[in-house]
Amino acid sequence: MKSITVKTAQNEYILSVGRGFKHKIAGLLKETYPKSKFAIITDDNVSALYEKEIAKTFDELDLRYDVITIKPGEKSKSMSVFSDINSFLAQKNYNRADVIVALGGGVVGDLAGFVASAYLRGISFVQIPTTLLAQIDSSVGGKTAINIPEGKNLVGAFYQPSAVYIDMDFLTTLKSVDFADGMAELIKYAAIKDAQMFETLEESDKIDANSEILEELIVRCLQIKRDVVIEDELDRGERMKLNYGHTIGHGLERMCAKSGRHITHGQGVARGMAAITAASEALGQTLPGTTERIIAVLKKQELPTDIDGFDKDEILQGILVDKKNMAEMLNIILIDEIGKVYIHEINSGEVERYLK
Repeated sequence: MKSITVKTAQNEYILSVGRGFKHKIAGLLKETYPKSKFAIITDDNVSALYEKEIAKTFDELDLRYDVITIKPGEKSKSMSVFSDINSFLAQKNYNRADVIVALGGGVVGDLAGFVASAYLRGISFVQIPTTLLAQIDSSVGGKTAINIPEGKNLVGAFYQPSAVYIDMDFLTTLKSVDFADGMAELIKYAAIKDAQMFETLEESDKIDANSEILEELIVRCLQIKRDVVIEDELDRGERMKLNYGHTIGHGLERMCAKSGRHITHGQGVARGMAAITAASEALGQTLPGTTERIIAVLKKQELPTDIDGFDKDEILQGILVDKKNMAEMLNIILIDEIGKVYIHEINSGEVERYLK
């Protein structure tokens, strides 16, 4: 098991990465919180796979705990679910010495973290991410949020976890589409911050949950995320670079949600990376040949790379209503060359240039 330390202005915590140690997490929690009660927040899918196994380890150590199960998907990141969980905690007399445990993917982590930030003005919470996307990205850095009808993640807080336990064995039960979602973000990290890591992706076969190099890639993503978060915890500068591919990706997600067309986060980001890089390369802002390299790596992981068939005007509207783009000027993330990205400020009227 490898350890990575994240030290922010808010607190310091450890990312533990490895295989086959999930049965030890209860013991680690007991060492840190010997008198605490634990509220385990998970969803129906993860519960069916792992709740009995995890609960057994808590029972064996006589830990006090409750399991709160939500429905899978973004709809559970709602004000009503947030309120129901807080009411449950109050009814069960949870106090500031107690701990929230997020067992699941990004939705569970976002919701559980925001509950932890708000209940009694803040109690400890621990992340046990079960998807690749959550393991390399959303479980680290303290972004927590819920959705409201006006937009995704519009209500939330920066609230760092107390620990993150990343057991790669959870990934063996992921559906291929969900694993690919995580790979889109993993490819993003290589493209923006590590040219050597990107070359490794180019040279390797398609990566799956059992690939020998996966742990090395996950650790590298976490190191990059750690360094960015330490430099810019509140997402006002360097951390914005992690949104490479997300401007168009979020526009696609929002458009599809509105029309009832299904698209995953990773599929949106993959399309977004390819599209904005093709545009910036055509505009002379990106090293020639970069788009071809990015598309090849995305396709190897069976990720989509085009925005053909999507209404460009609707994508544009989806981009412009994003919470980050409410001013006349907005920041987009462009790649200079593999391993190097930069923040490019444009007038909102110029966005259309990057959709052609």
